Amino acid sequence: MIEGSCLCGSVHWRFDGQPDGATACNCTACRRYGTLWAYDYVDEGIHVTGPTQAYVRGKALEFHFCATCGCVTHWRGLSLDEQGRRRLAVNLRLAEPEAVAEIPIDHFDGFDTFDDLPRDGRCVRDYWF
Repeated sequence: MIEGSCLCGSVHWRFDGQPDGATACNCTACRRYGTLWAYDYVDEGIHVTGPTQAYVRGKALEFHFCATCGCVTHWRGLSLDEQGRRRLAVNLRLAEPEAVAEIPIDHFDGFDTFDDLPRDGRCVRDYWF
């Protein structure tokens, strides 16, 4: 289990288990937010508590942030999948470094091709500095 919280502690998330990877996306939103995402589904593998505000982007997802300190905590899909589940991703940068340091980085080209790119051997610890 991995836990994270915003800077002021109003919003918390829990990721049950260990993510297979942390996604670094270069889309126009993610590159501005500087996030690293871990994915699952609402109230299945990820649980979020605390008040957030959302920025709805297009027709696919909404970015949630703490209304007090402004940290981007997670995104949530706007539609349900075929099994009736809602996709959710938490920002791994809000976890303690030692809890996520060894998670491999996955690159997603959300700016140009919308393709997953090959892993290059870097882990989250390589992105702290």
